Amino acid sequence: MTRDLDSLSFEPLTPTSYLDRAAAAHGDRVAVVDGRSRWTYAELRDRCQRLAGGLAPLAGGRPVAVLAPNTHVSLEAHYGVPWAGVPLVAVNTRLSVGEVAYILEHSKVSVLIHDPSFDALVDEALARLAAPPHRIRAGREYEDLLAASEPLHLTPTDERALLSINYTSGTTGRPKGVMYHHRGAFLQAVAMVGHTGLTPSSVHLWTLPMFHCNGWTFPWAVTAAAGTHICLPKVNPAEIWRLLREEGVTHLNGAPTVLSMIAYAQEAAPLDRTVRIATGGAPPSPAILRRMAELGFEVTHLYGLTETYGPAMLCDWRPEWNDRDTAAQARLKARQGVGNMISCVPRVIADDGTDVPADGVTPGQIALRGNNLMLGYLDDPEATLAAVPDGWFRTGDIGILHPDGYVELRDRSKDVIISGGENIASVEVEQAIMDHPAVLEAAVIAVPDEHWGEVPAAYVSLREGATATEAEIIEHVKGRLARFKAPKTVTFAELPKTSTGKIQKFVLRDKAWAGSESRIR
Repeated sequence: MTRDLDSLSFEPLTPTSYLDRAAAAHGDRVAVVDGRSRWTYAELRDRCQRLAGGLAPLAGGRPVAVLAPNTHVSLEAHYGVPWAGVPLVAVNTRLSVGEVAYILEHSKVSVLIHDPSFDALVDEALARLAAPPHRIRAGREYEDLLAASEPLHLTPTDERALLSINYTSGTTGRPKGVMYHHRGAFLQAVAMVGHTGLTPSSVHLWTLPMFHCNGWTFPWAVTAAAGTHICLPKVNPAEIWRLLREEGVTHLNGAPTVLSMIAYAQEAAPLDRTVRIATGGAPPSPAILRRMAELGFEVTHLYGLTETYGPAMLCDWRPEWNDRDTAAQARLKARQGVGNMISCVPRVIADDGTDVPADGVTPGQIALRGNNLMLGYLDDPEATLAAVPDGWFRTGDIGILHPDGYVELRDRSKDVIISGGENIASVEVEQAIMDHPAVLEAAVIAVPDEHWGEVPAAYVSLREGATATEAEIIEHVKGRLARFKAPKTVTFAELPKTSTGKIQKFVLRDKAWAGSESRIR
């Protein structure tokens, strides 16, 4: 009897259960639009179960990776891979060959599903591996696998079992594998449904890459609400505006760069309805907020990290702020805000671990915990302990706590550059530059950029008697890292240092940002 009661009142949480519910309650409604293809929720569930059936014998209990743009393949992997009983590794499509090879090897991937557009990259990456994974090309090969497979639907007995592995940009040259559990993704998806107002009437446009923190858990959140997924392989302003009008898009997410592309596109014109946009990576500027409002968009500012399943905090808008002037509203919207509905209350802590006063002035490090925090870093207990020394995750971000309980970031303690929503570790770029035989020292900082918000800039001193050009240094980095990580400019000069020989990045940064808006995230 006790066992029966236990099964009656407890079911392990998993975000894949949202597709079971959607198929049962909304099975005949359109779930996915990908170009000319459309699938109902019943069809989506069947395809994902067949994907699971095809993958399980190939995976042998090891992770399955997907390298694809925002297509139905990426979406189906968020259900089919877990239903095969193995973790999902969604690989950043902007990474270099070496970075992709490292991730596949480090996570011990058994199967790689990839879009044909990445054939050359995959060929080279797999050639570097001693035991390359089985590869499946999206298209005919992928469809043949589904057609030949029997449906499979495995669910975890432990809701804190490993669901997915998401890789950080890395701060020491190697990315870390952040481990998500089923419970965290289930609850984070619930929070996203609530905070962004998703319903069965919602039409979600995939402008945010699904490889970013599993798309901030929206592959599961949109399904939980039984909304419609509109796939978008490439962020193209003209196509975005076409889909906004023809498909009735109501929701989308993305970095501030995406907002700018939409706001100032040639096709931009006021909509006949409100479209909700969630943005993160940098606070939206007052000009963008005004422009988006004129067009019919409602913007919400979010904050989070790979370690927090995406948005752990958001600028939860208060109705009483509606009467403030535009400038005041922009300042409020720029805050990182408060914890989402399933997060623990965020802390701002001093070096000694005590909480700073909520005075809007005293800086401290942002610390987080809760159900939407990672299990840890894959095979890296030392890094996990360093990040979570006392049960609170240290974000590495410096902020202040306002009297109303809202957090506002002031700086990034690890000098991470956020360019178009992508994290770029300055140390990683510096190390790549230092590999050049002519380079003696290098410092990389963020400098303002109208399109990307900020981009990496390098300051280099050369070895005595050596020569190098700006173009040569930039190409050197592009040959070692993802191209977007390469510095946009290289300045050859003696670097400012302390009396002990430490490079003073703040001197370079202050000069670069003089006259620009404060670098606040």
